[in-house]
Amino acid sequence: MSATVTSSSASTATKATYSTSEFNQLLPQEQAALTALKQNVSHAFVTGAGGFLGEAICKRLIAAGINVTGFARGDYPRLNAMGVNMVKGDIADEQALLNAMQGCDLVFHVASKAGVWGCKQSYYSPNVNGARFIISACKHANIAHLVYTSTPSVTFAGIDENGNDESAPYAANFLNFYGESKAIAEKMMLAANGDLLSNGKQLGTTALRPHLIWGPNDPHLVPRVLERAVKGRLKLVGKQDKLVDTIYVGNAAYAHILAAVALSNNNGEQDFSPSQTACAGKAYYLSNDEPITMAAMLNKILACKDLPPVTKRVPTQLAYVAGCILESVYGLLGKQDEPIMTRFVARQLSTSHYFDISAAKHDLGYSALVSIDEGMAELKRSLN
Repeated sequence: MSATVTSSSASTATKATYSTSEFNQLLPQEQAALTALKQNVSHAFVTGAGGFLGEAICKRLIAAGINVTGFARGDYPRLNAMGVNMVKGDIADEQALLNAMQGCDLVFHVASKAGVWGCKQSYYSPNVNGARFIISACKHANIAHLVYTSTPSVTFAGIDENGNDESAPYAANFLNFYGESKAIAEKMMLAANGDLLSNGKQLGTTALRPHLIWGPNDPHLVPRVLERAVKGRLKLVGKQDKLVDTIYVGNAAYAHILAAVALSNNNGEQDFSPSQTACAGKAYYLSNDEPITMAAMLNKILACKDLPPVTKRVPTQLAYVAGCILESVYGLLGKQDEPIMTRFVARQLSTSHYFDISAAKHDLGYSALVSIDEGMAELKRSLN
């Protein structure tokens, strides 16, 4: 599939005005990080630019006056209007990526196929092959800075994760192809740190693992929760409320900017190599650093639309058995749509998922800028 440039002179013309107004609306810490990034980077390439997190990253880069080329499968006029040079293409098309990445000096590889259902190839093609092609294109295009959006699912083995840090091993067995494919891709990304570019310099890579991204304009978690609540199908799994980490979309975007700053900050060193920075070759858990029960989180989302709290519960084992049965039936029938329950979802909703983000604080200088309650206030305004 060939890449198609969908930018226009109109988008370039609106860029300066947009940058000034939007930059002033960012939090001081975001302004400082973007100012530091702009000293070392002039043109960022963002895969999945049309997605929830990708757009949030693009918005901040453009606001700072950093040139952005976005790569996505669909058409996104609002990103063109924002000033992003959009290129339409397939992440599994190596040549299309290489063509689109020419002239860039930083890559945010955000695009991936997420989900809990589907065949192996549907996840491996974009997630594994896509990551491999991004690495290859960086080498050929002499792009030394690569920030990869991973997921905590790479270490989830179906049991409680109580304050795990990055020393936790990759899962030995995965309950879906999403976590499996992302684990393979993350390993490739980190192993590529220090690889030689065509110009003889070294590639610097880092991986970020944000957990449960949410916020205004969320196309995933929030609408699904609200829809199921309205239909009376929203239920908690298990008798015990377990703690989970989440992350507000603005905080996730901020962390990606900080990772890019850490990879590109040469501190005035002439022999600087991104592959030798503190975050290079490492993965980091990210969250709001406010563990909360799943029931409390869901009820906060429901309150944003003045919906009653969730009270119905399903026993953990019953949910898991139902997931096994539904997966078998859907597989036999060749159904492509996602079952209402799967083994992964049953385990995900009945176990704890909160993480020690000390490494991100230390190496990236990250801390959440927007609290859960502050983010919920923004979410409520966007829904009403």
